[in-house]
Amino acid sequence: MSWGTELWDQFDNLEKHTQWGIDILEKYIKFVKERTEIELSYAKQLRNLSKKYQPKKNSKEEEEYKYTSCKAFISTLNEMNDYAGQHEVISENMASQIIVDLARYVQELKQERKLNFHDGRKAQQHIESCWKQLESSKRRFERDCKEADRAQQYFEKMDADINVTKADVEKARQQAQIRHQMAEDSKADYSSILQKFNHEQHEYYHTHIPNIFQKIQEMEERRIVRIGDSMKTYAEVDRQVIPIIGKCLDGIVKAAESIDQKNDSQLVIEAYKSGFEPPGDIEFEDYSQPMKRTVSDNSLSNSRGEGKPDLKFGGKSKGKLWPFIKKNKGATPEDFSNLPPEQRRKKLQQKVDELNKEIQKEMDQRDAITKMKDVYLKNPQMGDPASLDHKLAEVSQNIEKLRLETQKFEAWLAEVEGRLPARSEQMRRQSGLYDSQNPPAVNNCAQDRESPDGSYTEEQSQESEVKVLATDFDDEFDDEEPLPAIGTCKALYTFEGQNEGTISVVEGETLYVIEEDKGDGWTRIRRNEDEEGYVPTSYVEVYLDKNAKDS
Repeated sequence: MSWGTELWDQFDNLEKHTQWGIDILEKYIKFVKERTEIELSYAKQLRNLSKKYQPKKNSKEEEEYKYTSCKAFISTLNEMNDYAGQHEVISENMASQIIVDLARYVQELKQERKLNFHDGRKAQQHIESCWKQLESSKRRFERDCKEADRAQQYFEKMDADINVTKADVEKARQQAQIRHQMAEDSKADYSSILQKFNHEQHEYYHTHIPNIFQKIQEMEERRIVRIGDSMKTYAEVDRQVIPIIGKCLDGIVKAAESIDQKNDSQLVIEAYKSGFEPPGDIEFEDYSQPMKRTVSDNSLSNSRGEGKPDLKFGGKSKGKLWPFIKKNKGATPEDFSNLPPEQRRKKLQQKVDELNKEIQKEMDQRDAITKMKDVYLKNPQMGDPASLDHKLAEVSQNIEKLRLETQKFEAWLAEVEGRLPARSEQMRRQSGLYDSQNPPAVNNCAQDRESPDGSYTEEQSQESEVKVLATDFDDEFDDEEPLPAIGTCKALYTFEGQNEGTISVVEGETLYVIEEDKGDGWTRIRRNEDEEGYVPTSYVEVYLDKNAKDS
């Protein structure tokens, strides 16, 4: 089966067919290109979708993703991001392995086709030229033969005419001979050209055209094979990412299987547990008793006198009504005292962790500045070491402030966890909320007024009476004998004691120590019999008496 023998006379149709083949190849390239664009668009949409549903950093939504179901959803979003990446790989591989390769091949194919058909047209033009030459020699031979016949007839006519001179007859005879010779020459030329044409024609139809058409056939078959290989590559590119896509889907399944409903339920408990006990039964208050007694001024006054504290302080049952009392909204206290115990502990722990991270960050910065200063000391040409002193002092001051802040929150945390129950009064001094809290003597009243989140809901008249009791308690506290001095201390820095229970000191001042640091970062000192209070331990240098240490 050869185009050269079977299609020897279909030059134009072969030219059209091979052009159609190139058009098909270019159409396939366009198809693959649009597929790559679809893959890229799909991957982009998947990435945007995954990004859209990712929790925002440092937001409340991010805190909600501690549940296993939410973590599984995050894993699904991440797997979808990887899934999108595989579609990008499909697009890239199709572009590099199919589009670029076929585009280059199409250019080579066009060039090869152009050369083959150029050779075919050249052979065509040559045989047409030989045919024209043959036709020309044939017509010339025919014309010379006709001229020779006319010249012979004219000679014979002249020779038969008796009136014609002998010279004219001789002239006619010579002319006839010349025409006859020309006809013979034309015949010989025609015969030679005819033989040459037949040879060229044989070569054209049996050698040149078959060879050219064979090349065109091979070119076309290579194009067909190439487009088939490209289709295989098209499928293989998809097949290569199937295992990875399968892993992405397996990851989604694994994330779904990791969901633990019991764990999520426990997290809900940890998130919202208040730490309070459920309210008990409400006691029956019998208002009919005074009506049954004899009506008298004494009984009425006694009933009013006895009823008053019952209404205001007999409220153990009333204090347990907190789930049904509307909570007041206001600014969040620094020590999170508005929260239930369990939630307050979590918030304080979180705050301590944050402060420790900030301290570590500042310490790293201090170490870096110290190293830089050492470098400047060893190599003065690199910089002035004194220029870093201000920055070093500033960082050290920040560390000290953060440590004081950490100690304060650690003390509150210890109070909540029950490690320092006796230090509640001192912590109130630190927080500056001493006036808003109540001493132990009126704890029952405070419970009456405080809901689990620390909100106060009693009326103003009740609050004023509680303050009266608190004042009485403070008077009793002031009557206690002062604590003995256990040593002295020297103020390293100036401290302005603005909160209740603190005392101001000036740098270099010497004072008496009456209570050393219990682990909360505060030392109790005295200036004279009337002035005493707490100062940060880091602000003073303490010298304890040996006798005090021994005791």
